[in-house]
Amino acid sequence: MADQVADHLQEEGVERVEKGREMSERAVPPPPSSLLAGLPASCSGDGGAMFLSPDESKVSGLVNTLKEKKIGIVAHFYMDPEVQGILTAAKKQWPHIQISDSLIMADSAVKMAEAGCDYITVLGVDFMSENVRAVLDQAGFNKVVVYRMSSEPIGCSLADAASSCEYTHFLREASRCYPSLHVIYINTSLETKAHAHELVPTITCTSSNVVPTILQAFSQIPNVNVWYGPDSYMGANIADLFQRMATMSDEEIAKIHPDHNRKSLSSLLPRLHYYQSGNCMVHDMFGHEVVEKIKEQYCDAFLTAHFEVPGEMFSLAMEAKQRGMGVVGSTQNILDFIKDHVMGALDKNVDEHLQFVLGTESGMITSIVAAVQELLHFYSSQERANIKVEIVFPVSSDAISKTSNGSHHVGSSMATDLDNLTIVPGVSSGEGCSIHGGCASCPYMKMNTLGSLIKICHQLPDKNNKLSVYQANRINVRTPLGKSVAEVGKQGGYPTSLFTRLSMVMVTNPCNSCSSILVFILSRRLDDGVYLK
Repeated sequence: MADQVADHLQEEGVERVEKGREMSERAVPPPPSSLLAGLPASCSGDGGAMFLSPDESKVSGLVNTLKEKKIGIVAHFYMDPEVQGILTAAKKQWPHIQISDSLIMADSAVKMAEAGCDYITVLGVDFMSENVRAVLDQAGFNKVVVYRMSSEPIGCSLADAASSCEYTHFLREASRCYPSLHVIYINTSLETKAHAHELVPTITCTSSNVVPTILQAFSQIPNVNVWYGPDSYMGANIADLFQRMATMSDEEIAKIHPDHNRKSLSSLLPRLHYYQSGNCMVHDMFGHEVVEKIKEQYCDAFLTAHFEVPGEMFSLAMEAKQRGMGVVGSTQNILDFIKDHVMGALDKNVDEHLQFVLGTESGMITSIVAAVQELLHFYSSQERANIKVEIVFPVSSDAISKTSNGSHHVGSSMATDLDNLTIVPGVSSGEGCSIHGGCASCPYMKMNTLGSLIKICHQLPDKNNKLSVYQANRINVRTPLGKSVAEVGKQGGYPTSLFTRLSMVMVTNPCNSCSSILVFILSRRLDDGVYLK
């Protein structure tokens, strides 16, 4: 979606690029990076790369346990690099391991249950494990036990923002504005989604389908107001994207969405509202300082940015997209972009040094390195040029890892497990973050340690109930109107996973399949008389 907008705006950003070239001549220390050599045997680098050749005894020990006890593993891209390296190696011997973005994790767990897994271990934050639990239950696998990796809460700054009183006020404002549709980001709890749905019709989106989701809502429901949250940066970036689209011709807009044109885009902008006080603590680091660093030192590099980054980084990435040098989207979009360009270089078979600025959590490096190595191995049978791939971490100066033991203040929202850490486990110095002051590596995600995974796997089956604090609990709470979360999810015959699965329909066919669903949600809420007048 954003690619098509960027193609139209190819003439913008030239002046910034020229300035960047001039500034790059200054003697400024470069950001940390990971360099992958062209030959598979010599693929190396800091962080994730070094963990892709893990201790074989650790891998075989884990695989034997997984096979014996029929354990499946779903993990997010932002995991500790050492954990990702071992899981990547283990997957070659045990197929029921999936490293992906949050959208894919729950469906992967269902496939593992269908294949006979009795247990699913989730390496992610708590909204991911609760979603895996809910989707498994809906699919009829209520006897499959789901485990998380810590006895303490594994939080998420976005999920916390959506459960705040301020967000409830945002939703109440939406409920008084008829007609309204609440589009909530997937990185929130099921309880939050259910409570929101009782105040205003609610549908879930992901970073990869949020744009078609919102465009479809505006085209399907006359005069609708769309309220997006809780990610403030993503909301502002969506508004920015629609403003860019409004400058395109009707023919170009129709290629993106057949029901929209310049007039419709201009008219929808005042009816697009987004929450102003929520952001990802990791992507918040990609602000002005990082943008200036990229302009100074990497103006000719490929630029990748998650949709959750601040507006200045978003604009820079959009300018790169206009030149065919960038991508804005989800973690999977970023991975696919890098793979496509590496494959293109291998196809050209010319010596080349590819630089990619990584505008998201540093844990992505392990999956990127694994994907690049796989491509290099695939092409290894033929004589080819020397291709080098460099992944640049444009972290702010406050985020550089240190190994000193000085005292620092940790925000009260952090889990207590993190208080005594100097650097996040698995993140090499200079590559990700110190949890004190700033971070390009999520400290919550890094609570999912290899030690916890091995401990839980070894103690299964849990006959003495010692692992109960690690289980992903079913959501048994009730909404303010007295309904259970499950009941809200099943309104009109739709399953408990309504809030996560509807957005998947939109990905495959945003302009047709989802239209009746949007109308159903809105009309059903009106029939229930839930709107606050």
